[in-house]
Amino acid sequence: MKPGTEDAPQPFASDAIDRADADDLGTPAQKAVMAILLALSCSHLLNDSIQALIPSIYPLIKKSFGLNFTQIGLITFTFQMTASIFQPLIGLYTDRKPKPYSLALGMAMTLCGLVFLAFATSYPAVVAAAALVGVGSAIFHPEASRIARLASGGRHGFAQSLFQVGGNAGSALGPLLAAIIVVPYGQRHILWFSLAAFLGIAILMRVGGWYRQQLSRGITRAARHAAQHPPLPRRTVAVSITILLTLVFSKYFYLVSMTSYYTFYLIGKFHVSVQQSQLLLFAFLGAVALGTIVGGPVGDRIGRKKVIWVSILGVAPFTLALPHVGLLGTVLLSLVIGLVMASAFAAIVVYATELVPDRVGLIAGLFFGSAFGMAGIGAAVLGKLADLTSIEFVYQVCAFLPLIGLLTGFLPDLES
Repeated sequence: MKPGTEDAPQPFASDAIDRADADDLGTPAQKAVMAILLALSCSHLLNDSIQALIPSIYPLIKKSFGLNFTQIGLITFTFQMTASIFQPLIGLYTDRKPKPYSLALGMAMTLCGLVFLAFATSYPAVVAAAALVGVGSAIFHPEASRIARLASGGRHGFAQSLFQVGGNAGSALGPLLAAIIVVPYGQRHILWFSLAAFLGIAILMRVGGWYRQQLSRGITRAARHAAQHPPLPRRTVAVSITILLTLVFSKYFYLVSMTSYYTFYLIGKFHVSVQQSQLLLFAFLGAVALGTIVGGPVGDRIGRKKVIWVSILGVAPFTLALPHVGLLGTVLLSLVIGLVMASAFAAIVVYATELVPDRVGLIAGLFFGSAFGMAGIGAAVLGKLADLTSIEFVYQVCAFLPLIGLLTGFLPDLES
């Protein structure tokens, strides 16, 4: 054992176990690992269904508190930026000192925000509730991504996609449940979602127990399988990370135009009802969930870079056409956009962790945090743009964002 390896950071343990167990597929142990992946995906579903409740009830909040689009955008900005700022910091901290039960703590913070939102009687109270939900996300995502990688058995893309699809499914389920439970009966019925939060806490306590066992097993393996430095020069890694973050900007600026303003676009342009618009938002988010589960396994087979190419740049013809078609065309194009664009994020996260394999928590926090941050900034900017112009103009501008996918050509080719 080399001097100093006794104090090697814990993420090395995660990567070491991951590589050592890569050939265990199909064994009883691997079945138990799949149970952890499914538990993470389920808890992600519960967590993000609660988070999706916030934009889903924007029409209700807008009417109740007399808000304009700028104020609506600032609610999303608060939630997204709170999550964005804290996620990389939490990821960096847990790289060095893993906290097995931090996932349950994150869900508890989300629960607090949910209860606060149900009883909010003013616009500042709604913003404060959104901030609490953002803190919950910041705690949840980096460590959950690390555990998903630890439990992957070497299939990193598959594990990341399975974890993320739970979140996407929850994001799709939130508007549907809001249309059924909250919109017809009022703000206080948000409290029904607390049942999901309590279930999530129970699941994550079990996951935390499993993770604690793996950490205690993995310390000696970490010494034998210390993580290797990335095989690329630091400048290349830095440029690649910058490109990937720019692609995240492109993806999430466009997606937030859908998640925050799609209902208003449908209501304003096609005069559909609030409930109809939420059902169509549910359909779009369902396509996003399907695209997420496809992207990771495909990246495992053909390489992450090819998936990034197709999912960012390949969606441009559809986004450019969307502002110029009728209701049916809008719905169909939005489904294609959600399906194709969603396949990018799992590939981006896994590609980035392959660039910096010894900092899984930091990378996961950086990219999840950037996703939240870009979405938050986008919500505020696009809300202001909608107030100054129109919702239709917002979609005409956002249509060009996927062309940023051309930057993918500058990424180095890595083994999938």
